[in-house]
Amino acid sequence: MRRLFGYFLSPIHHLFFLLTLCIFQPIQWVCYKFFGYAAHKKAVDWLNFFLVATYYLLGLRVSYYKNKALPIGKPIIFIANHQSMYDIPALIWFLRKYHAKFISKIELTKNIPSISFNLKNGGGANIDRKDARQAITEILKMGQRMKDNNWGAVIFPEGTRSKTGLLKDFQIGGIATLLKKVPDAIIVPVAIRNSYKVVKYSTFWLMPGYHLSFKVLDAIDKQNKTVETVVAEARNAIEKNI
Repeated sequence: MRRLFGYFLSPIHHLFFLLTLCIFQPIQWVCYKFFGYAAHKKAVDWLNFFLVATYYLLGLRVSYYKNKALPIGKPIIFIANHQSMYDIPALIWFLRKYHAKFISKIELTKNIPSISFNLKNGGGANIDRKDARQAITEILKMGQRMKDNNWGAVIFPEGTRSKTGLLKDFQIGGIATLLKKVPDAIIVPVAIRNSYKVVKYSTFWLMPGYHLSFKVLDAIDKQNKTVETVVAEARNAIEKNI
């Protein structure tokens, strides 16, 4: 029955998702070109608010939880598990106070309304996975921007999305590279639940009716600990909450 509803609701969701991207493309351009970063960020925030709103057209529920208040105006590295593309608009919206930037595939910077423009101009890192030197350079530049502007970052250390919801091994490379530039950054795990179920059978014919959960967990105490230990603690915390 859920799949049957998905066949009906998926085209409606995709239509409004695409319309939102197209509408915000010129809005982003005007904000960035004439009013600068702050206006552009506001446009991106509201873009992702409306993208998340399209989730409800699938009968999805979306919840955001935060155990403790986090400081504003201090670099934060959010370490999250990754289950589907539906993770990203929600994280951008929910973490908007922290100016959270993403590490993205360079392929996404081309020909996608709104998304490509934001990736090229929003302050994140766009990496070529086939060029390790370029990837490290881009992440270091992003780390410098985090340090200079007290921005946050979201990292998916699994490397690829989990199609089953089961947590994969965490890679430390991107986190270690960022910490070289922002050694005082706070490390905060984020546990994402159920978004993989939406795309379980197809990225077009979606599965409606699930409850997507985004939970910001307690910061990891990284004093006198190696990066490997800190990342392992973050992974354990996420695993307990998914």
